[in-house]
Amino acid sequence: MRGAYFLVVSLARDVIVKTKSREFPLKAGNYVYVGSAMNSLEKRVARHFRKSKKLHWHIDFLLRDAELLRAYMIPSEERLEEKLSIEVSKYGEPVEGFGASDVRVKTNLYRFEEEPDPILVEILERLRLKWKSVKSEREAIEFGEEDEARTGES
Repeated sequence: MRGAYFLVVSLARDVIVKTKSREFPLKAGNYVYVGSAMNSLEKRVARHFRKSKKLHWHIDFLLRDAELLRAYMIPSEERLEEKLSIEVSKYGEPVEGFGASDVRVKTNLYRFEEEPDPILVEILERLRLKWKSVKSEREAIEFGEEDEARTGES
């Protein structure tokens, strides 16, 4: 399954996230990360829930210090990452340079004072996108299996 996703992340304290080449000072709070997986959405999202993994993307480095609360999986053949990031940027405080190397936006990570879920749901409904909220690696994989069964793909 192809598509995009939102990760809803809670950071309990201020931290400096060190990636391979940059440092990002982040304040405690709620964050939304916008990502895409144009090959195996369910496996990408499931990977984000794992604690033990090779650190590759910026979000991997953040998730060492933060709690991944839930993910919104958005199956789509269309590349939605940039469009979704632009929509989220209207509401969240951007963390410039975080995880947006392959799109024309300056970031894919946004900080929110309040719970971001009502805003995310409003964006998804306004754009008339199909989505599912998952809270674990298992739920992400199961959603991929359900989608295969619905579409008859293997």
